[in-house]
Amino acid sequence: MPPPTLVVFLQNTTKVGHFLKEAALHLSKLKTKPMENSKGEKIPYATSRASYAYGWQQLKINFLYFLVIVLIMGIADIPFSKVKDMEGESNPIIYGLQLLGMAYAIFFLPVLKYGADLLILRGIRNEPLELGELVLGFKKNYINIVLAHLITTAIIIIGFLFLIVPGIILACRLVFVSYLVMDKNMEPIAALEKSWAMTKGHGWRIFGMGLLAIPIFILGFLCFFVGAIVSIMWIHAAFASLYYAIDRKEEESLLA
Repeated sequence: MPPPTLVVFLQNTTKVGHFLKEAALHLSKLKTKPMENSKGEKIPYATSRASYAYGWQQLKINFLYFLVIVLIMGIADIPFSKVKDMEGESNPIIYGLQLLGMAYAIFFLPVLKYGADLLILRGIRNEPLELGELVLGFKKNYINIVLAHLITTAIIIIGFLFLIVPGIILACRLVFVSYLVMDKNMEPIAALEKSWAMTKGHGWRIFGMGLLAIPIFILGFLCFFVGAIVSIMWIHAAFASLYYAIDRKEEESLLA
């Protein structure tokens, strides 16, 4: 017979898992049912609830693909995380590793991140998924990816230096840059400008989605490794859903 503490532990873990599932079901019962555009495509409403609900729906459909993408990204982030842990140590070898880590974060990780965003977006749009596109940026659009990541990161950091709030605003308004670079093949400045235009009127909504992501991740983390991964997958799917909804809405308005 298992110890009482283990029984309580397993019961709590199960409750958290059920809570995540119930939260997703609750969202799906609200006004979150996908609408159809003129082409007969089902797209979510451009709201926080609809984005998370539609993201959950597509996550279940593309679960294995999204899981592999998130795992690959987690593994790819390990070298940079290890180098960051060495900060404060004075050693020529450590300095060399830190320089390599910085180069890795600037010239390698963004390509995978942008590729991951594109793949998740394809899953949201029910398009064929090919894991090879995760490294597509090394063959195509490489300079635009690196520059877009550098410029976006620099702008947001500068914003945070000015009493935090400007940084939050900039992070919310530039949240679609990676999608635009990969999905629309835009150059960095054009992607920043387009993201700013697309998120006009959606700033608070994006901020709210970011806040909602915190308890979702915490609850997932309480379910240990698997729960945390599912939470990350859901959050990424939700933001991709919002981009998809706004993008399709803009296309409809142009055709009208």
